[in-house]
Amino acid sequence: MVKIYTKGGDFGETSLLNGTRVSKGHDRVEAYGTLDELNAFIGLLRDHLKLERYRAPLLRIQENLFTAEALIAADPEKEVTGLPELTEEEILLLEKEIDLMTAELPLLKSFILPGGDPHVSRCHVARTVCRRAERAVIRLHKGSSVPPLLIRYLNRLSDYLFVLARILAKEFKSEEVTWPRKKQGKNLA
Repeated sequence: MVKIYTKGGDFGETSLLNGTRVSKGHDRVEAYGTLDELNAFIGLLRDHLKLERYRAPLLRIQENLFTAEALIAADPEKEVTGLPELTEEEILLLEKEIDLMTAELPLLKSFILPGGDPHVSRCHVARTVCRRAERAVIRLHKGSSVPPLLIRYLNRLSDYLFVLARILAKEFKSEEVTWPRKKQGKNLA
């Protein structure tokens, strides 16, 4: 096998937080990379959203995602000191926010199509990336140590982002387009 060396080390490899070298295609790298992508999308959402009621929780979520990235980027076979923790309190805060927003929304009786307002669309993009991050972390968990709380956090976060999209649609008076759409009593789907 021919190895290609670059100034930073082996081509196609990266280091985990505690120095372990792994392929850039490793499940651990995929998981923390997807969490990083999610964090960037939530930052984009927060940058465009001027409603402080929603900006503050988004900043806290970004901080939690950085914690999650650090936890995933550490080799579980080696000790790493000083890593932050993700706590049950963070899940409870998401659930509280979900409940507060849901109380202001009409009952959802069908699927809704993402879109209607750029803020709503950014929420849906972040939600789908969050679901992908959750799947990546679950795949990693099958063969390696992952804090179970992290999987629960991502699951609740995707629900939070869905409800946030709905409340922002209400705030910006954007119609929620349901699926399947009906026209003159017939399904268009």
